[in-house]
Amino acid sequence: MNTTDATDATDATDATDATDARNDLVGIVLVSHSAAVASSVAELAKGLAGGGPTAPVAPAGGTPDGGLGTSAELVSAAAAAVDRGAGVAVLADLGSAVLTVKALLAEGDELPAGTRLVDAPFVEGAVAAVVTASAGADLAAVEAAATEAYAYRKE
Repeated sequence: MNTTDATDATDATDATDATDARNDLVGIVLVSHSAAVASSVAELAKGLAGGGPTAPVAPAGGTPDGGLGTSAELVSAAAAAVDRGAGVAVLADLGSAVLTVKALLAEGDELPAGTRLVDAPFVEGAVAAVVTASAGADLAAVEAAATEAYAYRKE
């Protein structure tokens, strides 16, 4: 196992351990071309979710050999790690990451039932999704919160 795989597995395990008290939370998967970016955004979103149980969050970044790119295997494993039966929201950073998730969804059995690709900005959408899911919202509300992040203005 390379360092990237170990980091991704540790992050998914940490998210799982933190949510043992709330098994009904929507899971969040963050798909990036970079393992470091996916892990950092996951850490940021979990940190901003506040106290109490945090929704399970797993990064799925880079390739299994630690390179840049996306991996269907890492996405599938991350989704399985965060699935608690309330649905899984998947956010992706760039076009080919979106295509990877769409291909997995089209297969029909590669991702947990109730998995959705969420059209949202990666960082702001991830924070909104994790905060909303951690509050106990359902998958539709998590998706709406993440999507609304497109309207956040920085001026």
